[in-house]
Amino acid sequence: MSKPLPAHVRTYLVGGAVRDDLLGLPAGDRDFVVVGASTQDMLAAGFRQVGRDFPVFLHPETGEEHALARTERKAGRGHAGFVVHADPAVTLEEDLRRRDFTLNAIARADDGALVDPFDGVRDLQDRVLRHVGPAFVEDPLRVLRAARFMARFAPLGFRIAPETLALMRAMAADGELAELVPERVWQELARALRSPTPAAFLRSLRDADALRVVLPEVDALYGVPQRAEYHPEIDTGVHAELVCDMAARLAPGDDLVGYAALCHDLGKALTPAGELPRHVMHEQRGVAAVIALGERLKVPAEHRDLAVLACREHLNVHRLDELRPATVHDLLARCDGFRKPARIGQFATVCEADKRGRAGLSDASYPQGDRLRRLHAAALAVRGDAIAARGLSGPAFGAALRDARIEAIAAAD
Repeated sequence: MSKPLPAHVRTYLVGGAVRDDLLGLPAGDRDFVVVGASTQDMLAAGFRQVGRDFPVFLHPETGEEHALARTERKAGRGHAGFVVHADPAVTLEEDLRRRDFTLNAIARADDGALVDPFDGVRDLQDRVLRHVGPAFVEDPLRVLRAARFMARFAPLGFRIAPETLALMRAMAADGELAELVPERVWQELARALRSPTPAAFLRSLRDADALRVVLPEVDALYGVPQRAEYHPEIDTGVHAELVCDMAARLAPGDDLVGYAALCHDLGKALTPAGELPRHVMHEQRGVAAVIALGERLKVPAEHRDLAVLACREHLNVHRLDELRPATVHDLLARCDGFRKPARIGQFATVCEADKRGRAGLSDASYPQGDRLRRLHAAALAVRGDAIAARGLSGPAFGAALRDARIEAIAAAD
C-alpha cells in the first residue's frame, strides 16, 4: 500500500515547462525534480521507477516524470560519458547547476515561487541563450541543443550569448562532436526541422564551426555561387537556409518534408569549379551525397527516399509545363506515387519550398505543385480492375494500365 512522501521532501516543476510558461508558449510535458527523497521513499509512495542510468519515476496518478535531484560528473568522452549521483542530500541548486542553459535551470515550487539561481528569468527577458556554467563543455550534444533551441526561439528574438558561442567553438575544435552517436544527431536535427526556423539551426552550428563536423554535406554548400537570375541570394548555403525555412512555413512541424528540403541541392557542392555558377547535372551528382548523409545519420527510410527523389527530380517538377503526359506518368512512377500516393504531395511541397526559398521570391506562386497533384489524382483514379476485366494480365496488364493512366493525365491537363 502506498503512502505520502515524507514531509521534508520537496517537489519542483523544472525545465521546459517552466521556461515555456514564462515565455507564454503552449504547455508541453511537465517534468519534476524531487529533493530530499530516496528511491525507497518514491516506491513507497506508489511511484513506478523507469530510469536505469538515474532514478526517474512516474507519478502513480498523472504518469508525469519525477526525477530525484542528482549531480553528474564527467568520466569519459561523448555525451554519455557521465557518472550520475542521486542522493537525498543533493540540493535543488546542485541539480539545476548540471543543466545546459539558464533558461532551463529555473524551478517552480508548489506555491508558484520561482527558484532561479542562475538568472534564467533575466536571460529569458533579454532573449539570450546562455550556458549555466563551465560544465557545459563536458557534453558535446549541447552544441546541437543550442542550435536546435535557436531554430525554435529565433523568431522570438533570441541570440546565443557570446561566451556560450565561444565554448561551442572550443568544443567543435576539441573533436568531441565526432563522439556523438548518429541517432542523437538525427534526433536533434529532426527536432530542428520541426521548428519554425530551421535555418537558425544551420547558422548557429556554422557560427560555432560545428556544421562541418555534423553535416559536412550541407556545410560544403556555403560559398558555392549560383546564377543570380535564378538565385538572387547567389550563395547555395544561403539558399539551403531559405528553403528549409520555407518548408517549415509550408509544412509546419513536418521533418520529412524538412529533411528533403535540406538535402535537395547537395549536388551543387560537387559541381566542378570550372562550371560555376552553372550547376549542370547537380541533381544526379547529389544523389550519392544524400544517400551517404542518410546512412551516416541512420535516418528513417521514408526520409531518405523522399530526400533522394527531391534531389534527383525537383527540376522536372519546376519544368512540369514542358513535360508530355507520358513523361509526367513516368515521373510519378519513379517517385513511387502509385504505391505511396501521399509522397507526391510531400514532394510537391519540397519543390515549392525550393522555388520560393530564394531572395525576394518567398511570396511567388508555384502552380506546378497543384498541377502535379491534379495530374497525379487523375492517374490514380484509373481502375485496374476495369483493365483486368478485359482479360489482360502480366506485362500486357501493366502496359494497358500505363496507357490508361497517361490518357487520364492528358485529359486532366
